[in-house]
Amino acid sequence: MNYDIYKQGKTKEALEYQDFICEWLAKNYGIVLTIFTSQKKQYKGESLQGFEIKYDMKYKETGNIYIEIGEKSEPREGEYIKSGILRNDNTWLYLIGNYKTLYIFSKKQLISIYEKKLYYKYIPDNNTETSEGFLLTENMADKYCIKKIEFI
Repeated sequence: MNYDIYKQGKTKEALEYQDFICEWLAKNYGIVLTIFTSQKKQYKGESLQGFEIKYDMKYKETGNIYIEIGEKSEPREGEYIKSGILRNDNTWLYLIGNYKTLYIFSKKQLISIYEKKLYYKYIPDNNTETSEGFLLTENMADKYCIKKIEFI
């Protein structure tokens, strides 16, 4: 597999989902997000308002929500760097889902779930060996989320 081509496709899908959520939040709640796209700005957070939006492409297939805690820019040996909920940035709300369902979590709640090992399963390496994280079942996500939104 050519990882660069794979990553470009996934990035495009993730950005399209982010646009979908931003538009939906603006139309339905009057929340207008300022999303950072440059790497320099993203070190401080994904958005000016502290919202992080993630598209879980496997949620429909697996019924589980994947919460990232570490990443690598490409498959390689060595440690992961902190990312997702463990990254030190301005994020306080973590929005994750697909085009059917969106979960809104407090970042603090997700960190607590991770630290107390209240998740369904720890994933030390995803399929592309570029991410580590943990899974929440749909029931767990329903229990721990601040809000669940079902799109029609």
